[in-house]
Formats: sequence, structure tokens, C-alpha cells
Amino acid sequence: MGLPNIKAGRNGKPQHSDGFRSSHRLRTGICLALTFVLCFLASTVAAFWTDINGHMHVLEPVSLTQAHKAPEDIYKGRTLNVLVLGQDTRDGKGNSEVGGSGDGLEENHQSDTAMVVQIAADRSYVNVVSIPRDSIVNAPACTTSKGDTIPARRQVMFNSIFAEGYSQGGDANSAASCSLAAVRSLTGLDIQQFVVADFNGLKSIIDALGGVDVCIPKDTWDGYTGINLKRGLQHLDGTQATEYARMRHGTAADGSDIMRTTRQQYLIKSLVNEAKTVNIYSDLPKAYRLATTSMSTLQLSEGLGNFQTLLGLGNSLKHIDTTHIYARTIPVEEWSQDNNRVVWTDEAETIWHLLREGKPLTQANEDAESASSSGNQASNGQDAQSAQNSQSAAQTAGNGSDTGGGTQSPSASAAALPKPDPRTGLITMPDKTLIDPNTGGTVDPDDGTIRDANTGQYIGMADRYLFATVCAVPAQR
Repeated sequence: MGLPNIKAGRNGKPQHSDGFRSSHRLRTGICLALTFVLCFLASTVAAFWTDINGHMHVLEPVSLTQAHKAPEDIYKGRTLNVLVLGQDTRDGKGNSEVGGSGDGLEENHQSDTAMVVQIAADRSYVNVVSIPRDSIVNAPACTTSKGDTIPARRQVMFNSIFAEGYSQGGDANSAASCSLAAVRSLTGLDIQQFVVADFNGLKSIIDALGGVDVCIPKDTWDGYTGINLKRGLQHLDGTQATEYARMRHGTAADGSDIMRTTRQQYLIKSLVNEAKTVNIYSDLPKAYRLATTSMSTLQLSEGLGNFQTLLGLGNSLKHIDTTHIYARTIPVEEWSQDNNRVVWTDEAETIWHLLREGKPLTQANEDAESASSSGNQASNGQDAQSAQNSQSAAQTAGNGSDTGGGTQSPSASAAALPKPDPRTGLITMPDKTLIDPNTGGTVDPDDGTIRDANTGQYIGMADRYLFATVCAVPAQR
């Protein structure tokens, strides 16, 4: 089998699915990502903007009924899976200003962020699963937009799939389509759509929104990005927010890509919260800037590239509760051949199975607790049977309420668990450990990061906890 190619060499690649092409050419290179948010903002604001124009009668003449009719969500009643790719490039002035330039970086096209975004069929929740760029995976063959086939590869770094697709195909369509084919092969998910954005695209959209409020858990400084933020509630402009999302070093990071994904998920929720506070009807210039900037900076697959499609999708999502945006990083552990790389754990299949079934990520922890209870119940049953064989008379007389030598029954144990705090959403255990009920992970009280209880790897950020405690923002946020 040989050593894995972890530097994205030229010897093989993913598989390109037919029918994927960008709705417009890549203009300034590659992306950072968080583009579920960008897509959400673009479509939601555009939906409002259409309604505004209907009120003002500045569109082409239509009846009042037509003007007020909400756009149709063409995916209504269906689960929608979207691969969101964030590209790290310095190609173009805007990207070089945010990401830096020099040392050949202008020719570098990497996918630093990848998220599988699943929008529930009934639009009641959204799952966001981050795939670390340093994951070692097997990539199927794919075809570039030039018609060239990139052979399959084994044990390559995940972000090399995007890079090689771009290198061989020369465009974002090839890169995104190869990444999409790989994710479909790795997860078994039916993913038909993708979104790509670069540094400048993310920066521009956040600036059009007017910035974003983020609760910074600790003083944050990073010499690589130039970010310098104080602990507490901060209103970040586009450049600051983009640098916060992409930083990996400094006082509030550990150098890992895994920790960076938690901040990207965190920024997604903060952006959605910010978008919900925008009064579109009283700030028409902002609405126009946000809609036009979003539409011009995103690279969308054909199934999302139609303006009316985005209008309909945005209209169906505009009332979503941000507490029902469930985000986590796919469970990983260190790779045995290189501790700077990671591989997915067995629990990853549990996550992908939930998405294939169209269920919320919170179901994973509920299922784990149920399985644990069933296991305990079976074990207790065996103990009780053994005891019954030797002491049946005594048990019949009155030990039914304390079977197993006084061990509490699983149902009683579950009932005794503390309930989540309505403000923070977390469970405080008797020993003061904070538990995230959605993932079962432990929460660091200082910075709100959530770690896998088994591997210790970062899997998310307790955003409600940070806003409620560190920054004391009212719960209605």
C-alpha cells in the first residue's frame, strides 16, 4: 500500500459527479467558508428585498397578489444537503489584504474549511458538521471540468482533494466537484449542491451586514493574522471576523485546525443572530447591499445558483430558531503515522448515519444514553438473576425496590440527572463539570469549548453559555 500521500501529490484523486458546475466563474480565488451563513443571509435578505420592492411598486408591473406572494421553496418537504467549502487563497487584492501574500501564496488554492450543512425537510433545524482539513481519507476518482480524470487515492489529506482538483482543472468548479464526490463517497450522503466563498467574500458580506457581535471568551492576540481582541462582547467588522475565523495561533488558540473549526461554527451562529436583528423594512440601503454583495461573492452549484431558488429557500428559513442550528466537528483522533494528522473515529459513522436518516445531531447523544441505559439494564438483569438463583425467597419477600445490591436502576439514574440550565443550555454535574446535552461533551468554563468525552478532541463551542455568562447578553439573543 505504501506511505500515504499527505502532501497532495499528483498521483490520484476523487471522483467528479456529473452535472455540477458553478453558476459564475471564480473571480478572486478560493475561500474561507462559513457559507451556510452566507447562503442563509443572501437568500433571507433577498426574500425580504423582493417583498419590499413589492410594497414600493418599483419592480415590473404585477398585481398586488403577485407582489406579496412568497417565493416558492423548490426543495420544500425535502432534506437539503449542501457542501460548504472555504478556500484559502491570496489571489486578488481583497484576499491578499486579509490573508497575506508573498512566497507563492497567490498560486495556492486550498480548502481550509469544509462543512456538510443539512437543512431539515420541515425546516425546523439545521445540522452543521465540520470536516477537519487534516483528516486522512480515501479519495475516489473524479473528473475535472476539462474532462480529465483524476485517479483515486488512498490515505490523503482531505484538503488535498480540493487543491488537486483546482490544480488539474484550473477552476473552482473542478475543485468543488471533486471535493463533493469525495464527501459523498466518505459519508454515503446524497449531496447535490455546494457553496464556495473566499476571504474577501466573507469579509464583504459581514461588512454589508454592518459587522457582527461576538462574545470573546478571553483576550485574543495572534501575530499571524494581526487579530487583537479583548475579552467580552465585541462588534467585529468583516476583516476582524474573518481573521478570528481563520486564526490558529496566539493566545486563544492551540495551533490546531480542529480548534479553528469550533470558532467557525461559533461565528456561523453569531452571524445568523446578527442577521435576525436587521430591520430590513427600515434599512433599505443595508438590505440592498447585503443582497447584492451576497449574490456577487458566492460561488454556487447549479441547483442553488438561481435567484428565485435562493429567495424561496431563504423565505422558508427566515424564522428558524438559532438554538436549533446543531453544529459539531466530526469525531477524530490522532493518526498513528503522524500525530499532526487525524482520522475519523468509529463515532463518525454514527453522525453520518443520523444525517442519512435526516435526524438532528442531538439524536446521537440521546441514542448513546439510551444504549448505555439498555446495557446497564441488561447487566443489572444478569446480576439480579444470579442473586435470584441463590436468594429467591429473600427477593420475593421485599428486595424488589433495591435489586442488584442497592444499585440504582437506569431509569432512576436518568431521572436524577440535572436538567439543562435554560440560560446556558448546559448541565452542571454535582462535581461542577459542565456537560453539553446536545453532544455529551465536556465544556471548558473558561472559553466555552466543547471536547469529546472519550478522545478529548474539540467538537464545538457552547455559544449560549458564552453569551449568557462571559458577556451577560439577555437570553432572547
